[in-house]
Amino acid sequence: MLEGLRKPTEIIVIVVTLLSYGCPVQAIVHAFDLDERTVASWRDRAGAHCEQVHHALIETGTLDLVHVQADEIRVKGRNMIAWMGLAMMVSTRLWLAGTVSLTRDKGLADALMQQVRRAALSLRPLLVLTDGWNAYPGSIRRAFREKVKKQAGVGRASLVLWPQLHIGTVIKRTEKKRVVEITRRMAHGVLTQAEELLQRSGGGTVLNTAFIERLNGTMRERLASLTRKCRHSACRLQALHAGMYLIGCTYNFCVAHHELSKAKHWGVACTPAMASGLTDHVWSVCELLHYKVAPCPWVEPTRRGRPRKQAFCDPVTPQRSRFPRVRLRKGVLCSVTS
Repeated sequence: MLEGLRKPTEIIVIVVTLLSYGCPVQAIVHAFDLDERTVASWRDRAGAHCEQVHHALIETGTLDLVHVQADEIRVKGRNMIAWMGLAMMVSTRLWLAGTVSLTRDKGLADALMQQVRRAALSLRPLLVLTDGWNAYPGSIRRAFREKVKKQAGVGRASLVLWPQLHIGTVIKRTEKKRVVEITRRMAHGVLTQAEELLQRSGGGTVLNTAFIERLNGTMRERLASLTRKCRHSACRLQALHAGMYLIGCTYNFCVAHHELSKAKHWGVACTPAMASGLTDHVWSVCELLHYKVAPCPWVEPTRRGRPRKQAFCDPVTPQRSRFPRVRLRKGVLCSVTS
């Protein structure tokens, strides 16, 4: 992330740290005498680097999720309304997935659940709790299924849902900005098994979305464009996308979680990544920005177009010389044969 930047590394790390805690860009500009475009460029570069770290360390298919909660944030931007979908692992408070879209449709839910699927161990008991948005159950079913060959011999495999997948929805009805009624129901699975997974993950005794709503509050607190701490609200999806990954990655690796650090959990300063077994210490922002992501393995490119003609060598027929034939005029001697 820091390659090619001329400013001192200490200044860049301080600026990125302030951005990850919700400091407005204009305050950083006046404090460090920087250009606004420079600060925005550092934010975008840090967000792109954090996205690579997230893909390399979390989306590896090694986490036994047990209990996942998902929700979305409505973002009021300048001349636009955007939606930010978030998902987290309840037992370790790990932020699993995030996506930004201009529309709140099936594509947003599909992208979010596919990202959660890439982080999960296959065919493990899983409870997914969401709000009452009707796009979630179908997206969860499409994400958490495996190919199974039901008949021997030639034929296509069928996509079968995970046998221990449970989907719950929590619908809240409000009046005058107060919750007056909560409806809990199972969209897929068995309620008794879902309650067992709730107790196993420490996510309460009834179906709820309290943990993802707390994460939504953290995201709104630390992303300056969501808290209106800057001159204008969000105007580009790319800035929202980069800010989401910057805050999510620092939340996972660099900030000790208050609840996880209590004596009944770990008893020491603990981040969600430490609770998930991804690291053994609290990272600094400098360590996060210097983390080297392994490049993708090289894959030989697919040759396109017509195949090349293979040269056919006949041992009997002499091969034609690749040099042009020399034609001599009448009465002129060749310098080779004289």
